[in-house]
Amino acid sequence: MTRARPALPVPLRRRLRRLRRAVLRHRRPLAAVLAGLAVATALQASAAPAEPTVPVLVAARDVAPGTPLTAADLRIDRYRPRTVPQGTVGLRDALGRRVVGPVREGEPLTDVRLLDDALLARYPGASAVPVRLGDADAAALLRVGDRVTLLAADPQASGPAVAVAEDAPVLALPRSRRDHPELAGGALVVLALDPGTARVVAGAASRSFLSAAVVR
Repeated sequence: MTRARPALPVPLRRRLRRLRRAVLRHRRPLAAVLAGLAVATALQASAAPAEPTVPVLVAARDVAPGTPLTAADLRIDRYRPRTVPQGTVGLRDALGRRVVGPVREGEPLTDVRLLDDALLARYPGASAVPVRLGDADAAALLRVGDRVTLLAADPQASGPAVAVAEDAPVLALPRSRRDHPELAGGALVVLALDPGTARVVAGAASRSFLSAAVVR
């Protein structure tokens, strides 16, 4: 014989009836909310995971040519692997190295941007001096290790060009015009010059057209 279930108290039955009426009255909005939650859950489950990033050493501020890099000049940014430039260097390889051309804030540091200190060490007493030649096509013929005579010609005069540096080794050939199209024309080369010659070259660069002749 089946035992009858005890009747619910009257107050509880009233609350259950009110709850049932409330659910029936709002069934459409509740159905829409539940459907939205289901769609959101499905989209979240099917969304592709975020692409991973890797740390890349970049310039924390604009850096002038010939500047030895310090910790204040550098920071780490995150790059997607497929966007990382070739030849990027780490902090240990960059600290203390000189940049061979102008570097903009946020630009990744690569090996072609840094002067080989071992190369400069071959010329005791010399400094790495960036020099802008007027003819970019002629500068493209130079190679690291060439020795050049640096000639200065007054573009407003018809006189002969004057040698302002002789037997100057080429330390680096930064591709500054391609990387920084906003710069003036010509091309940047880095020469090993003694301090006296560097001052003469700096003075000539402010008023003359500079060119280089390979001596050997």
